Amino acid sequence: MKLTVVGCSGSFPSAESACSSYLVEADGFRLLLDMGNGALGELQRHIGLYDLDAVFLSHLHADHCIDMCVYFVARYYRHEGGRCDAIPVYAPEGAEQRLTTAYADIPTPGAMSEVFDFRTLKSASFDIGPFQVRTERVCHPVEAYGIRIEHGGKTLTYSGDTGVCGSLDELAAGADLFLCEASFTHGKEDIPDLHLNGREAGAAASRAGVGRMVLTHVPPWTDGERNLADARAAYDGPVELARAGAAYEI
Repeated sequence: MKLTVVGCSGSFPSAESACSSYLVEADGFRLLLDMGNGALGELQRHIGLYDLDAVFLSHLHADHCIDMCVYFVARYYRHEGGRCDAIPVYAPEGAEQRLTTAYADIPTPGAMSEVFDFRTLKSASFDIGPFQVRTERVCHPVEAYGIRIEHGGKTLTYSGDTGVCGSLDELAAGADLFLCEASFTHGKEDIPDLHLNGREAGAAASRAGVGRMVLTHVPPWTDGERNLADARAAYDGPVELARAGAAYEI
């Protein structure tokens, strides 16, 4: 299983990175976790425009899903070979309506579902291609999900956006790689059920006994190096900051 960081900036793109988007590959299958602002352009540095097999949207905030609108354009108005077949899009309830509204002038009602097969997320275990996945609701102001992905005896957990919660600990338990958000700064922001800071992310990794951790979704106004130091103070395993283009074999 291979993880590639397509984008890792939180809230809005930075000068170095698009917003949240992560490519997971195994056995020739390509699953994208989130498609935030700027992600579609960056994705094409790693795979072809039409090479995705499925998409998982952790929640419907723009920095995690808005480039699905332009991906709709690419798939619906494809110039060569005709319109693309629909690919599975696992997302919270209301995703099609939200994305259609964001696009605003789709000429035909239901057009988005012609290229995206929307499947409503719940807390559940199921398969996506060769991956065995488990999704659980996490703590965020809107309906949001973390995901645990297993393949070939290895496990990747992606937090999505979340505050401290037991369901995140369960998803991360024993994971080989924990891709965890760290948006806030310890001692600066204190807003429950919204985001983690570096220390909270490190503590979650320690409780879950993960093999290694990658901190992501760090907004441009947050000091990533401080969050990294805070995470290391709470977790004694290997931890690093996500970087656009970084790849990990799991």
